[in-house]
Amino acid sequence: MEISAQLVKQLRERTGAGMMECKAALTEAKGDLGEAEVVLRKKGIASAAKKSGRSAKQGVIASYIHPGAQLGVMIEVNCESDFVARTDDFQELVHDLAMQVAAADPQFIRKEDVTQAALDKEKDIQRGRALGEGKPEKMVDKIVEGRMNKYYEEVCLYEQPFIKENTTSIADLIKAKIAKLGENITVSRFVRFKVGDTGAAETPAAE
Repeated sequence: MEISAQLVKQLRERTGAGMMECKAALTEAKGDLGEAEVVLRKKGIASAAKKSGRSAKQGVIASYIHPGAQLGVMIEVNCESDFVARTDDFQELVHDLAMQVAAADPQFIRKEDVTQAALDKEKDIQRGRALGEGKPEKMVDKIVEGRMNKYYEEVCLYEQPFIKENTTSIADLIKAKIAKLGENITVSRFVRFKVGDTGAAETPAAE
């Protein structure tokens, strides 16, 4: 089918992807703008995965103070070049990540950062809960495993649903920016402060 220049322009404005990529996605989606966005997103995330092993030594440290000044966050987000670190897209991502930490209070950055002690404690809690609900012993391990996925969504930044779009995870939000900006992007650490809470501590990634 014929894909109009106006449709290509609309998709470019919505996604930031290149003209040829937009045209190809629209062709694959038979002119459906929403479906073309999905096509680009899938391709972008696949492309971003290839960049995830690259060194990211540039970036910014940013802060976010929630209205009322009772809650604040500092976060370090890294990329590969100072040029990308200064772009509006990168700055927007950093701001969104700081807001995410403020709103959702993650305890770790990634699943692999969760300490063994925290995992053991949560598994014991979920095992006890399953047994207390009268679940068959032979099913308990599978039930606990399923509930641990929910636990990761609650405590790991990358696993959490994005507060502005809960059908997107933070990991996928970052991957979309990697695809758009062409550089690896990673969260190194964050700290969340709440007035009256003396337990605030830096949350670094696992070494």
